[in-house]
Amino acid sequence: MRAVRCFEEGRRFARMGSVSSCFVKLVNKRMIYADHAATTALSERALAAAMPFFRESYGNASSAYSFGKQARKAVERAREQVACAVGAHAAEIVFTAGGSEGNNTVLRGVVEAARQQGSKSVHIVVSAIEHPSILMACRALEQCGAAISYLPVSRAGRVSSASVIGALRTDTRLVSVMLANNEVGTVQPIAEIAEALAGRGIPFHTDAVQAVGHIPVDVRELGVTYLTASGHKFYGMKGAGFLYQKPGAELPALIAGGGQEHGLRAGTENTAGIVALGEALTESCECMADEAVRLHGLVSCTVQEIRANLPETRVHGEGGGHLPGLVNIGVPGVRSESLVHLLDLKGICVSAASACSAGTDVPSHVLLAMGYSEKEAMEALRISYGRETTEQDVHAIMRAIAGAVGKIRGI
Repeated sequence: MRAVRCFEEGRRFARMGSVSSCFVKLVNKRMIYADHAATTALSERALAAAMPFFRESYGNASSAYSFGKQARKAVERAREQVACAVGAHAAEIVFTAGGSEGNNTVLRGVVEAARQQGSKSVHIVVSAIEHPSILMACRALEQCGAAISYLPVSRAGRVSSASVIGALRTDTRLVSVMLANNEVGTVQPIAEIAEALAGRGIPFHTDAVQAVGHIPVDVRELGVTYLTASGHKFYGMKGAGFLYQKPGAELPALIAGGGQEHGLRAGTENTAGIVALGEALTESCECMADEAVRLHGLVSCTVQEIRANLPETRVHGEGGGHLPGLVNIGVPGVRSESLVHLLDLKGICVSAASACSAGTDVPSHVLLAMGYSEKEAMEALRISYGRETTEQDVHAIMRAIAGAVGKIRGI
């Protein structure tokens, strides 16, 4: 019945004009979603786990009576699931609303802690290709007197441990380097950087939003002080994330209020979102190895096919460790925003940059940092696959890109 109503709605729109007739053409087409680096669908397993906490077990997890304790038990079970997934202890996991909140908690918390301790100057080291939630927080902290060093990256988008050590000062209070880049998929040598920092007493944070649930992540092996992640990147719900903090490195609260989350994050816990996060991460870890092999295969197929059809195409971030399922390409002379629009008309979802920067019509700061020109950076197209992506989808996307490029070039 839903399909019939949708079709009838499409016919009604079609009578309203030519733009709506495009809707009719898409009604019976299967959308091809290839922007999993932006967000993922809530998994059936995570949804089933979360459902009781919307209408049945909706008590406040901070309440003292048994109804509230049901929610508390679910939150703590999810905390155990997250801790197990990333090699931490449950007491080291703090639930947040997502990666941006977690990143701000760390950056602003470190600065606040330093000032509470009487530091007259605070210096932070970050890479030039960090997510906007890191870079914009740093810009704000600069306005408040903090000093920020932005590390260069290689043509492949990789940070070197030598550049990190070279940027340190006597007043450095934090180093923050993302585990995997959200635009080009480059995996950074976090453990190597942590080893180089060992014994210096400088906290080390990694934004692992794109990595957790997709590649093995163990906070002990990485050697980090803080790690942040977001549930909707690995088939959990939007609005739920977590922060790992090493014992002895507790931060001042970013949000003041009640004593939830070890006093670091005030506010009633999002029980359903937290439960979904724990279940989604457990599920992602269970299928991670097989899924990584499959997704790497789809990316290889993508690169081979795009180079066969459009041999001049660049592949950004090649070489070394890389996220499975993500590829970033650039077709010379073709702006990515134009490709995104034409592919959207065919029911294909891809991205011109990170979702947090989409629509800004500015060149990718990641590509600029990697040494590409502004023109080349405006040509960057991100394709990111997920669980439902098939090889047939890849072929369809590649055909659509070739057709769109031909249309733009007037071929």
